[in-house]
Amino acid sequence: MQKYNPNAIEKKWQNFWDQDSTFKTEVDSSKEKFYALVEFPYPSGEGLHVGHPRPYTALDVVSRKRRMQNYNVLYPMGWDAFGLPTENYAIKHKIHPAIVTKNNISRFKAQLKSIGFSFDWDREVNTTDPEYYKWTQWIFLKLFENGLAYKKEMPINWCTSCKVGLANEEVVGGVCERCGSEVIHKVKNQWMLKITEYADRLIDDLEGVNFPDRVKAQQINWIGRSYGMDIDFKVAGTDENLRVFTTRPDTIYGSTYMVIAVEHPIIDKYVAKIENIDEVKAYREETLKKSDFERAELVTDKTGVEIKGLRAINPATGEEIPIWVSDYVLMSYGTGAIMAVPGHDTRDYEFAKTFNQPIIEVVSGGNIEEEAYTDCNHGTMVNSGILDGLDVKAAQEKIAEYLESKGLGEKKVNYKLRDWVFSRQRYWGEPIPIVHCEDCGFVAVPYEELPVLLPEIENYEPSDTGESPLSTISEFVNTTCPKCGKHAHRETDTMPQWAGSSWYFLRYTDPKNDEEFASAESLKYYTPVDWYNGGMEHTTLHLLYSRFWHKFLYDLGLVPTSEPYMKRTSHGMILGDNNEKMSKSRGNVINPDDIVEEYGADTFRTYEMFIGDFEKSVPWSENGVKGCRKFLDRVWNLQEILTDSDEYTAELETIINQTIKKVSEDYETLKYNTAIAQLMTLLNEYRAFGEISKADYSVLLLLLYPVAPHITEELWEIIGREGYIHEAAWPVYDEDKLQDDMIELPVQIMGKMRGTIMIPAEADQDMILEILKSSDIYAKHVEGKNIVKVIFVPGRIFNLIVK
Repeated sequence: MQKYNPNAIEKKWQNFWDQDSTFKTEVDSSKEKFYALVEFPYPSGEGLHVGHPRPYTALDVVSRKRRMQNYNVLYPMGWDAFGLPTENYAIKHKIHPAIVTKNNISRFKAQLKSIGFSFDWDREVNTTDPEYYKWTQWIFLKLFENGLAYKKEMPINWCTSCKVGLANEEVVGGVCERCGSEVIHKVKNQWMLKITEYADRLIDDLEGVNFPDRVKAQQINWIGRSYGMDIDFKVAGTDENLRVFTTRPDTIYGSTYMVIAVEHPIIDKYVAKIENIDEVKAYREETLKKSDFERAELVTDKTGVEIKGLRAINPATGEEIPIWVSDYVLMSYGTGAIMAVPGHDTRDYEFAKTFNQPIIEVVSGGNIEEEAYTDCNHGTMVNSGILDGLDVKAAQEKIAEYLESKGLGEKKVNYKLRDWVFSRQRYWGEPIPIVHCEDCGFVAVPYEELPVLLPEIENYEPSDTGESPLSTISEFVNTTCPKCGKHAHRETDTMPQWAGSSWYFLRYTDPKNDEEFASAESLKYYTPVDWYNGGMEHTTLHLLYSRFWHKFLYDLGLVPTSEPYMKRTSHGMILGDNNEKMSKSRGNVINPDDIVEEYGADTFRTYEMFIGDFEKSVPWSENGVKGCRKFLDRVWNLQEILTDSDEYTAELETIINQTIKKVSEDYETLKYNTAIAQLMTLLNEYRAFGEISKADYSVLLLLLYPVAPHITEELWEIIGREGYIHEAAWPVYDEDKLQDDMIELPVQIMGKMRGTIMIPAEADQDMILEILKSSDIYAKHVEGKNIVKVIFVPGRIFNLIVK
């Protein structure tokens, strides 16, 4: 028997899968399809670190298993390659972004191939390929045609370092999420996408998909749908009304002042009436330096200025109340004005306390001398005129009826979600296919002229003026109007990185189609995506944007389902061995190339799946890697106890059937670590028994194949099995042979609980120790130490004292 040599074996089978096109898929209506999708990576210069392959391996396991169950599996890969990081790198190192991208993709692809993923590489897509972004532009034009893409002058978040406009979603804690630099407000003409038109459907349709509750909650909270009323507060001495949106119109009698956003147009309209206009304008200037996120932060100190000379009239009480300006009210949410009810809103309460404003209780139940009473969805109305004595629900109905009858308000649904800022003033992105003509306005580039190519230029640095580098290229900018033929200018802003990733899963179904983004036949067969896995950081924005594009295409009859993804799962990060997030600055990044070179791809894959709960973050452990390599060595060495029999060994049938059941279920429920633990238990049973049949060995190889495909392909061939293991059928367990003679045993090291292992109920101390040696617990906590004593209480505890 030859020694296990993973490097030679893995190259052999990777070459075979490539040459054989083993994982290529085509439309085949005679087979049930399974579409597995992972978020395509941004190919950076650093290449993969060990965290990247975790989700790819997880769905590779499921994809390989499903093929063995006779599904027609689509498991594709591509590159989300436009965007700021590449452009910033290109500027710094003076290498064109296209060359940087090509080099990065080449490196990433080589790394992915070395790990042995079963991607259908014939379907590879690249968002920077004109044949791809032609269809990104095509979808944009459809949005434009249907009134969902428009241009508007508005204040935007401007990153002072990247020199680019950012969506609200891309500003975190007042800084750019990409580079960490200060974000300021700047007025710009921006292309916008009307995602707000789809707000209700983006919430309501979550009912029909299998997403984790926390992912659904993130989507719902981001959209922020709320039911309430628009109410008009007359501005005393003018014909002006200040409109507010409130979810609690029943508390209107407790509104003792109003607050408006610094951007509210009433300030400039009534400059002559405002006695302290200089103070108001100075406050506005300071506020505009903050991002919307900073302004909405609950824990900040309350600041503001009373607008002297303007007062509002509470429509319920008829009393005049002051109008304040404060940073915590946003023009981008609701109407840019609020009725402040300090007795029942924490932020209003703090503001009122800071500026000595009246606080009135209108819902009984709290102590407003000490704090705002906010748990007031139930209670009795007090100090509330026509509402006194009513419960909250009745009061809400009565005040709504009253205000509507007087023409002072109307019921309204409001959203936190804003339209999507779609312009970027950078070079490395898809050109927006619009021409501006002085006579015709904004005109779409004809479909037959797509793609509008990104010009090849030497200087792609952003300008300090806020204009795109494309604006300086006269041969690109100057064109003729497609409508009237007169001189016109091309749009010089480019699309955000989100554009290419908002529909890539559709292109995978038909990536070489020159006539349409994908054929109706391919889309009908492959979509929707059956299982989509990605990082928690993309469960809000990427999901929101791609679901919006998909619903729009569905409304046009271009895709067959209203939701793109039937199931979404998310994985935890792999941390450095110091329990911190991997990063170059921390010096704790692990390169998968090094692990593959030293231990083999199958060891790397096995450890990635065995490292811990898939949905939680876990630290990397070199000892854990070594433990998985030992496990594969032992799988290889089972050849030594192989007999010629091709029937299950009677004494092993129960554990074999239990293992088939557990591994089959665990692979489908993200419990990869417990599936592998069960395979380790089966291997230990084989070794303890002393000999195994080809049938016994084969079932272990079949169950292990999705995790460790190279070694299992090789062993399948060595023991003379017919065909290739990837063509074999997935094992099926016998219900009658599942009697439960396995138990879960807690393991302590030095009296401290370190986890559990599965053992046969009748296992003695020696067998348990053998099983434990193959576990991650042993690799982490015992490896390299002497076992001084074993404390074993059958069925209850196994405690090792080590030195």
